[in-house]
Amino acid sequence: MFNDRKFARHAILLTFLGLFLLFFYVGLQNDHLNILTPFLQATYGWNDLAITNPVTAAAIVAIALYLVTGAAYVKYGVKRVLVPSILVLALGCLGIAIAGENYAIYAVSVFIVRALVVPLLLGAFLLCANWFIKYRGRVLGVVTAGGPLFSVIGIATMNWLANDVGLGLNVYAAIAAILLVLAIVTALGIKDTPEESGLNPDGLDHRPLSEEHETGEPITVRQLLSETRAWQLIVSYGIMQFVIVAMMAYMAVRYIGLSTPENVPNLFVSDALVWLSVGAASGIPMSYVIGWIDDKMGSIKASLVLNVLFFFAVVPLAVMPVGGNIVLMVIWAFGVACMTGGVPTMHPCITSYVYGRKHFMEANKWIMTIQAIPMAFALAFMGAFNQAGQLTYAYYALMGLLVVSFVTILTMRDIPDANAADRDYASAT
Repeated sequence: MFNDRKFARHAILLTFLGLFLLFFYVGLQNDHLNILTPFLQATYGWNDLAITNPVTAAAIVAIALYLVTGAAYVKYGVKRVLVPSILVLALGCLGIAIAGENYAIYAVSVFIVRALVVPLLLGAFLLCANWFIKYRGRVLGVVTAGGPLFSVIGIATMNWLANDVGLGLNVYAAIAAILLVLAIVTALGIKDTPEESGLNPDGLDHRPLSEEHETGEPITVRQLLSETRAWQLIVSYGIMQFVIVAMMAYMAVRYIGLSTPENVPNLFVSDALVWLSVGAASGIPMSYVIGWIDDKMGSIKASLVLNVLFFFAVVPLAVMPVGGNIVLMVIWAFGVACMTGGVPTMHPCITSYVYGRKHFMEANKWIMTIQAIPMAFALAFMGAFNQAGQLTYAYYALMGLLVVSFVTILTMRDIPDANAADRDYASAT
């Protein structure tokens, strides 16, 4: 893929770093609550809203954090913001580990964890946007396999360590140690742009052709929010991100509610986790496939494919019978893997597609900030249905939203690729 060996070394390290950033972004945003919530309920008797309310509050703060972090990346560069963010995130994980039944320490720590995953996502996005144009879909397809990997490895490992091995909350201390290593690798091994290493995007021997006539004029927020294409991005991917948060945070609660006495200890642990690992394993290559579609046919068609795959995750949970159904769980698990890997792949791809490499973060910081507003209330949305004993209807509501996002993406089909001169749609392999 890369002819320049120096570029290849940078690209490989950056890809592995991005993989781990997405692993912890997906895992520590909401997925870990599927282990933490049942553990705290059983150990301390806390209800699900008490456990997740600090996460909801942090998600609201994250609305501003998307904008602040994006602006900081533009002004100071990736490493100067990402490294301290990872270190504070590690402190939040350590706080969960030592909190015990002290709710105040737990609430502050889980708040920090939920908020500080934002720089992980934006940092991975910006690095990939800076370093790749022609190969952006396929590289992001590998990087964002970190999301499904957490479903395969992370949740099962956390469940094993917290319950079977008996580490309890100390599993978060181990996560903090891994994050410390990640911060060191980022500080010592990563450059913000290929130009800082005397290279060009994709390892080419010339600067991007699509950037030769750029004026360098920044995109103002007034200009951005007056454009139809910006709102098409905000609505379509805002809905998909809302659905991910809602689905991932409440999948354990859903399966526990469908459990029978024969499901020991409950349906989520006895059956669903097994199929989640199987489905996520098959979903990992799907992240690459979606990225390949982006490189081959463009971001609009790839986004439509991704939107359809969301229904594989949502529909089975809407119609799942009490006691579970293996076929539905397999379909659900595959859909979960595709959506958690697919959105992180396609969100930066389609933003780069519309706005180009140079203006990616200028647009992305505002787009993701606005998208974060409804996303902040995804847990409360699911919690309200759950408290009313009507969680099934939440999944039908999510399906309705996905229809809206599909139609919105269809309206974008005439938008051209801003970096089309440097893409290779005809011969992408």
